[in-house]
Amino acid sequence: MKTNLITREGYDLLQQELDQLWRHERPEVTRKVTWAAGLGDRSENADYQYNKKRLREIDRRVRYLRKRFEELKVVAYSPEQAGKVFFGAWVSLLDEDDKPLTFRIVGPDEIYGRNDYASVDAPLVRACLKKEVGDEVAVILPAGEKTWLIETIRYLY
Repeated sequence: MKTNLITREGYDLLQQELDQLWRHERPEVTRKVTWAAGLGDRSENADYQYNKKRLREIDRRVRYLRKRFEELKVVAYSPEQAGKVFFGAWVSLLDEDDKPLTFRIVGPDEIYGRNDYASVDAPLVRACLKKEVGDEVAVILPAGEKTWLIETIRYLY
C-alpha cells in the first residue's frame, strides 16, 4: 500500500506530466493513428500498430494519474518540523565507515528517476522520522543491522 503523501514540487511535476500527455502528446498520437488507419490494411501497418499501442499507454497513464490525484495529499513545510526529520526533509547520514548518504524524504510517486530521493515508506526513512541531528538510526538488513548517524537535516520551502 502506497502512502498518499506528496511534496508540492512532486505534485506540480505530476500535474505537468498529465498536461503534457493529455494536451500535447495524446492529440498528436491520435492524429497519427487516424492518418495510418486511412492507409488501408492495418494488420501490416507499423505506424498504425505502434501509435495505437502508444495511445493505450498514454490513456492508461492518464487514468492512473487522475485517480492518483484524488488520493494525494500535498504536505507543506511547517516551522514545527525544524530540527527533526519529517516528510520533505533533506537528510544527511554517516555510516560506521564514515560513508555519507544524503536523500530527500518524499512520497512514493516522486522517487522514479531520482537517486537522491527516498520514499517515506522505505525502512531507512521510517527509522529516521522524528529523529534529530546526532541521533543514531539503526535498520535491520539481510546482512545484519546497520547504523547511521544523522549529520544534517534541512528543509527547502
